[in-house]
Amino acid sequence: MQKNVLTSHPKRSMSIALTILFSILAIAGVIALLRKPQPAVELPVVETEKVHVSDVNVYGEYVGRIRAQQFVEIRARVEGYLERMVFEEGTYIRKGQTLFVIDPKVYRARLEKARAQLNKAKAQALKAERDLARIRPLYEQNAASQLDLDNAEAALESAKAEESVAKADLTQAELTLSYCSVTSPISGYVSERSADIGTLVGPSGNSLLATVVKSDTVLVDFSMTALDYLNAKNRNVNLGQKDDSRKWNPYVTVTLADGSVYPYEGLVDFASPQVDPATGTFSVRAEMPNPEQMLLPGEFTKVKVLMDVRTDAIEIPSKALEIEKGGTYIYVVRPDSVVERRYVETGPELGNEVVVERGLAVGENIVVEGFHKLRHGMKVCPVSVPAGIKTDGK
Repeated sequence: MQKNVLTSHPKRSMSIALTILFSILAIAGVIALLRKPQPAVELPVVETEKVHVSDVNVYGEYVGRIRAQQFVEIRARVEGYLERMVFEEGTYIRKGQTLFVIDPKVYRARLEKARAQLNKAKAQALKAERDLARIRPLYEQNAASQLDLDNAEAALESAKAEESVAKADLTQAELTLSYCSVTSPISGYVSERSADIGTLVGPSGNSLLATVVKSDTVLVDFSMTALDYLNAKNRNVNLGQKDDSRKWNPYVTVTLADGSVYPYEGLVDFASPQVDPATGTFSVRAEMPNPEQMLLPGEFTKVKVLMDVRTDAIEIPSKALEIEKGGTYIYVVRPDSVVERRYVETGPELGNEVVVERGLAVGENIVVEGFHKLRHGMKVCPVSVPAGIKTDGK
């Protein structure tokens, strides 16, 4: 009996040892599984741009109308039949060039008559002067009365007056005759004739003969609102007045009919001192060179006016802004790659860019793409994009 007990004891010890060994292996396997590295959390990738300052031009855009610098109507100043036209319609003419000739026969006859009247008055004045020269010595010798002397002096004065009247009549007749040759008072392009050859023209009838347009320099008329005026005043910009204290002046560019920008710039030279109560706007005028006659008087155009130059302004892409009812926000990436949702005050919009008045500092990094998947305090993976590089948002 004793032998069986001793024989069974080693077998039980072996079983316990195996159980303990399997338990240790199971626990080690569980620990190994628990210690297996977990996959890393993927951070959102955003494109960032460093904030910098630059000089920003602020423009205003309006609808304008081209007007000739000078538009002169050529009219007949004397009555008569239109005898000749001595120009080609639509061509460039010079100042003082003869355009029309009105029949001068009647006015030439009047000139000859006035010249004859002047000669007669001169002869009468000469006779009166000689009569007085004869009477005066006789009067001094008591051979002529005081009445004779007075009559001789009065006759001389009357003759001189008649001579003056005759001279004025001659001048008037010469001037009237000169009006028979109708000349242009300015250089420019002449229109088609408004009266046919042989037509009776003059002040009492059809007096308009043609028009001459001086358009090598044109005027651009457009209207601005009272708010534009107030904003300009707040920036110490006086429209229509040159300011030598500034390095710039309000210049104007216009758009041609094909959508291209006119190669020459103009300057604002006039602004109306009052607002039109019917429209709430005031008139502004700019002068612009037109050497190639690309701008035609009467046409409408888009006008772009330099209103202000903001020095050291912060300008960022408008796509970086998140606009809500409560304001405008932007995401700023801190040095530890954590984003901060920040309120900013914006200024003028310039195409795809916007000026930030307050809320940003130079050197900070802002999110320009991918901010829709962000929230305040989130860590991100920033990718820097140089300022001025445009992305497609993908």
